[in-house]
Amino acid sequence: MGMIKNLKPLIRGVATYVPGINQIYRGQECGTYSARYCYSVWLRHLVTAKRNGLNPYPKVVAELGPGNSLGIGLAALISGSEKYFGFDVVAYSTNDTNLRIFDELVTLFRNRTPIPGPDEFPVVGPFLEQYDFPVDILDKQRMNHALGKSRVSSIKAAISKVGTEDSIIQYKVPWYGPDVLEKDSVDMIYSQAVLEHVDDLRDTYKSMHTWLTSTGFISHQIDFKCHGTAEDWNGHWKHSDLKWRLIRGRRPFLINREPHSVHISILNEEGFHVVCDIQIKEESGISKDELAPRFRSISNDDLTTRSAFIQARK
Repeated sequence: MGMIKNLKPLIRGVATYVPGINQIYRGQECGTYSARYCYSVWLRHLVTAKRNGLNPYPKVVAELGPGNSLGIGLAALISGSEKYFGFDVVAYSTNDTNLRIFDELVTLFRNRTPIPGPDEFPVVGPFLEQYDFPVDILDKQRMNHALGKSRVSSIKAAISKVGTEDSIIQYKVPWYGPDVLEKDSVDMIYSQAVLEHVDDLRDTYKSMHTWLTSTGFISHQIDFKCHGTAEDWNGHWKHSDLKWRLIRGRRPFLINREPHSVHISILNEEGFHVVCDIQIKEESGISKDELAPRFRSISNDDLTTRSAFIQARK
């Protein structure tokens, strides 16, 4: 049974070369179907930004890899942001899903619902000290304006005009390079368990630095686990490059296998100032002598970093 289990990632990867199979895997990759999840993620990023001295009132926000819906971006708009850009490699989001998520989000904000925490989403970061609705950021006056009838109606109407030139919601698929956005035009760029899937990290961080205003910041939850490609949570670092190519197959993305320190190094080299780096640790499931040659020099710190929440300003 153990041998079969170890072969599963390889079999799945090779299967993606069969016509039609790759579409099945694409549909299983993302998970922003839940309004409560989107609400929780957005408010966690916002609360942590304020705690780190960053601007909790971004007018223009951009998201990398929104997934099955634009729900996190819709939460940003409902809470006061004025424009949203969503960038993905594959188009998953649909108007029907976005409209459903939007209506549910409006209700959550109107009810000043507490932020869904670890009891409901045990593996979702960043973790907070408390999960009350953040009235210190989204006070009564701000929310009364944000949830005004005409404003809510205009955001909902924009969902049906996603991508049109005058829409406050822009969904760009696929996106490549810094030219998809104007320089110095975005106040906040965020992602949730996405940057571990990006093949060209340096270009992505470089693009984000280009897009940000002088007071802008990035906010990213990054997952360094194997994503089902190995038996141990960090077993993806055991695979040789050849085996990894077979495991990935023809998927448009999988994981880039870059450890935590690579992200921090690129951030520093691209001119970011890291203000928050919350690492979640887990005992390694593998020993260093089991690592593939490419990862033999990985530090013990990287080998045991399961996830990280990173915020950085320009």
